[in-house]
Amino acid sequence: MPLLLDIHPEVRAALNEGAAVVALESTLISHGLPRPLNLLTALAAEEAVRETGAVPATIAILAGRIRVGLTVEEIEHLATAGGIDKTSRRDIAGLVAAGGDGATTVAATMICAHLAGIRIFATGGIGGVHRGAERSFDVSADLDELARTPVAVVCSGAKAILDIGKTLEVLETRGVPVIGYGSDAFPAFYSRSSCFGVPRRVDTPEAAARLLRAQRDLGLGGGMLIANPPPADLALDSGELAAAVDKALAMAAEAGIGGPAVTPYLLARLVELTDGRSLDVNAALIAANARLAGEIAVADAAFSMEDRP
Repeated sequence: MPLLLDIHPEVRAALNEGAAVVALESTLISHGLPRPLNLLTALAAEEAVRETGAVPATIAILAGRIRVGLTVEEIEHLATAGGIDKTSRRDIAGLVAAGGDGATTVAATMICAHLAGIRIFATGGIGGVHRGAERSFDVSADLDELARTPVAVVCSGAKAILDIGKTLEVLETRGVPVIGYGSDAFPAFYSRSSCFGVPRRVDTPEAAARLLRAQRDLGLGGGMLIANPPPADLALDSGELAAAVDKALAMAAEAGIGGPAVTPYLLARLVELTDGRSLDVNAALIAANARLAGEIAVADAAFSMEDRP
């Protein structure tokens, strides 16, 4: 694996010292946000992690090598270049073998973070069960990855265009702990609340770190989902969001949009239907989640230091 894995010297030094490190994904840079917001958001997420005292490690595959921790120039490449593959678990080996460039999804970022020894990862929102999955079987690989890979994911819930109820059911079946941060409600990405609750809540980074430590000490395996509501001053009203999603879905059906094209289509329609406010929320919650992940990572590292002889 060292032949395929490049860890940035700053990240490697932090890991060797037992310091706090937070993984960040790269799909949002290459595929999730328009230019130049994609680059600005990626850099803001790294800065938010640094402000907590943790080290950011943005992850991608470049020239067939798994890169854990990127330079600004490499992030700019992901933000501006064409031909960057969207990379999930199924794609990693093929992309490495072909020597290609790939932006890592939640699932792929979890895998690469675990290979590097990083325990906490921040993103915008996870994938999940798509509406109509009982017919299409369209379920994100993120859910199985959360069940198998021991990395905690700080996010703002599942994307609002998904079937959040079914997503939570699958996470329960897979045994993935779902934790609300400062809230008893599961957020709907752009909105602070869906119509679903969370089974457990924490209100401080230290409490979240204690949960992570307990899961490790018990040998339960798998990841953990820490759901952080988007910033209150920018979050969309839940009723407004539901109406916009329903309208976007109707527009997709009328246009005959389906398969892999449906998610980018729906997200683009939400930008239009909310007069761009969904983009503002998206960028803000990514930075907020990075900051919270940094705080949890710092607390987790402190607990680990206490255990050292």
